[in-house]
Amino acid sequence: MIVFPAIDLKGGEVVRLAEGDMDRATIYGDDPAAQAMIFAEAGAEHLHVVDLDGSFAGEGRNREAVSAIVERFPGYVQLGGGIRDAKAVEDWFNLGVARIVMGSAALKNSEFVKDMAREWEGGIVVAVDAKDGMVATEGWAEVSDVPVVDLARRFEDAGVASLLFTDIGRDGLLKGVNIDATVDLAQRVDIPVIASGGVKGLDDIHVLAMHAHNGIEGVITGRALYEGKLDLAAAIAMGTRA
Repeated sequence: MIVFPAIDLKGGEVVRLAEGDMDRATIYGDDPAAQAMIFAEAGAEHLHVVDLDGSFAGEGRNREAVSAIVERFPGYVQLGGGIRDAKAVEDWFNLGVARIVMGSAALKNSEFVKDMAREWEGGIVVAVDAKDGMVATEGWAEVSDVPVVDLARRFEDAGVASLLFTDIGRDGLLKGVNIDATVDLAQRVDIPVIASGGVKGLDDIHVLAMHAHNGIEGVITGRALYEGKLDLAAAIAMGTRA
């Protein structure tokens, strides 16, 4: 199971939001590339980066910071945030991003996302962000009437690399991962699932790793790392044993 340390970008700074609220941002640093290297030195081979400004604007807003991260981080960078057209997808891949996460576009233009998944084999991750079991979009500012599992199933035959499942009500709050909902989704679709939202410590990593055989590909963690509640090297070691 892959442990993805997260770098969320707002105005070029490393931040974490509470429940996706831009007004509830905690700043953890002003050098995203340096933060990426700290994670690399702890053993991270995968990194999850979010252009938060891009999520709300619908287009890239932190290109300079992302470019610096990709240039310095020796592993794979997974990027999400406002990527909603073919040119943006191509530009990010050309920059060196390994995988692209698409959320709002997945709900509002499923055929386009399927086309991208076929064109960029193994490169597209679909974000299924949940609020009370329903899909949220536009940087989580809007909640649809589409159940998470229904959206996920639209992409089962499209060559999507993974599903990124986030329980918004737990994100950035250190409440613990919604294990039941995450595993339930993984068991109901044929696409690997990445867990996100609420990691509070090594226990979450341990329980998720126990479900790797159920289709849990990885877990994203941010605030727990920045606040010293989770040791990244220990988490990676636990995930590797899964």
